[in-house]
Amino acid sequence: MRARAGIAVAAAVVVLVLGLWPPPVLERGVGDGTHRHTLLDLLVLPTEPYVLIPVIAVTAGVCALRKRGPATALTLAGTTVPVALNTWVLKPLFGHPLHDYLAYPSGHAVSLVSTLTVLVLLARQRLLAAMGAVAVAVAAGAGLVGLGYHYPNDVVGGACFAVAAVLTLSLATRRGRAPSDDSPRAGTSSGNPPAASPP
Repeated sequence: MRARAGIAVAAAVVVLVLGLWPPPVLERGVGDGTHRHTLLDLLVLPTEPYVLIPVIAVTAGVCALRKRGPATALTLAGTTVPVALNTWVLKPLFGHPLHDYLAYPSGHAVSLVSTLTVLVLLARQRLLAAMGAVAVAVAAGAGLVGLGYHYPNDVVGGACFAVAAVLTLSLATRRGRAPSDDSPRAGTSSGNPPAASPP
C-alpha cells in the first residue's frame, strides 16, 4: 500500500510540474490535427469511448457477478472519476489551449490509462498486464501526437494523472472494504472461538 501511495504522489507531482512548467521539448507536435493516417487512427482506437465503455462494463459485470464489491467499485470509480476531474477541474485550471480546445492533460490519455490501470490492479499476473498496458498506452500516445491532437506533454500529464487518481481510489476502496467471509472474526486468530482460559 505504501508503494501505491508513493507512486500516486510521484505521478501527481509530475502532473503539476508539467502543467505549470511544460518543457519546450514536450510542447512540439507532429501532426496538425487535420490530416488522417490509417496506422495512427488504429493506434488511437483504444482511447475511444466505444472501445473503453464495453471494456469497463464487462469488467464491472464480472466483478459484480463474483461478488467482488471493492473491485466493482474501483472499476466504476477508477474509470469515471479521473475523467470527470480532468475535464472539469484540471483542464480549466491549467488552461493549455491547442487548436480550439484545452489539451492538458489529455482526456484521451486519462480515459485510456485509467482503464488500463484498473485492469492491471485487478489482474492476477500484474507484471504481464502492466507491460501490455504500457505498450498500449505508448502506442496510443504516439498516435495522439502524430495526428496532432495533443503535444507529448499533454499525453504524459494525462497518463500520470490517471495513474495517480486510480491508485488513490484503490487505496480508498481497500480501506473501506469489509472483511471477507474467509477472514478470521475479530477476537480470534484463526476464525475459531478463543479457547476458554483455565479457571
